[in-house]
Amino acid sequence: MNAETYRKLIAKQLKQDFRSAVEVVEVPIAKPAASQVLIKNKFAGINGGFDTLLCRGDVPYVNLISPFDLGVEAVGEIVAMGEDVKDVQIGDAVITTARGGGYREYQVIDANSVVKVRQATPELLTLMPTGVSALVALEQVGEMKTNEVVLVTAAAGGTGHIAVQLAKLAGNHVIGTCSSEAKAKLLRELGCDRIINYRTENLNQILKEEYPNGIDLIFDCVGKQVFDTCVENLAVRGRLVVVGFISEYAKTPEQISQPRIYHQLFWKAASVRGFLMPHYKEHMAQARDRLIHLFYSGKLKVVIDPTQFNGVESIPDAVEYLLSGKNCGKVVVRL
Repeated sequence: MNAETYRKLIAKQLKQDFRSAVEVVEVPIAKPAASQVLIKNKFAGINGGFDTLLCRGDVPYVNLISPFDLGVEAVGEIVAMGEDVKDVQIGDAVITTARGGGYREYQVIDANSVVKVRQATPELLTLMPTGVSALVALEQVGEMKTNEVVLVTAAAGGTGHIAVQLAKLAGNHVIGTCSSEAKAKLLRELGCDRIINYRTENLNQILKEEYPNGIDLIFDCVGKQVFDTCVENLAVRGRLVVVGFISEYAKTPEQISQPRIYHQLFWKAASVRGFLMPHYKEHMAQARDRLIHLFYSGKLKVVIDPTQFNGVESIPDAVEYLLSGKNCGKVVVRL
């Protein structure tokens, strides 16, 4: 390698605004120790909500002292190895999902933590951990069955468009919400049975008129009024899985005053369930292998947002773009 240093994005302090919390720094390239590999990252996936919450110190299971590294998923190529590395070799394409390993040009990581893939393509970033989260949330938390009505909010996003396809593959009627005609077009291509553009249609009215028996399973990552509407339209024994609340990530949480949620859940024996991947680690490997197989066999389509972001310095722009809700598919940065 010619370069002796590389660039990475760090959180220099805990702040409300992601852009003002971070900075690009240049550091020496470390040599891998025994059982470690050095990876040249080619693409990193953007997780705007997690990034923002992390920089605010609002992720309860992570206790961080700034400065700290950012980014989770990356796909790249092994360029050096330490001793005792057996299952991979220099030149192999691999995916990594280590917190702090994504928003950087190089990373050193334990060889047992990498997943070998055919090529270092950005599509793989949608499978891990984004797609894994969709699969585990639907099946393990949402107890997804067949012949149910499934609603996916923000259905054209990185997580949502995978959830839509998984629900269809399981034999369900799938409703997807979105905010533009471009996103609606994508959802039609993915096989959505009913697409609701919430900017031109009333979500609550449509659900009540067209689905009077309610929704069996809801996959919600939006929050706020969308969440309230979803709870109101749950079916008997319906399940709502909270996968996130992107409407509040970059804002101060909204304070509300209304009847307690059990008034809506009790009479339907319905439930609201939270999902967070770190609490379901035992399902990650199997979900990952299934998704990779579905992708390579052509049964799962992965959509990468066409907006290009190049270099570590473009990550704040990519985060803001994702939080704006403009993206169709997964937002990635080319490193």
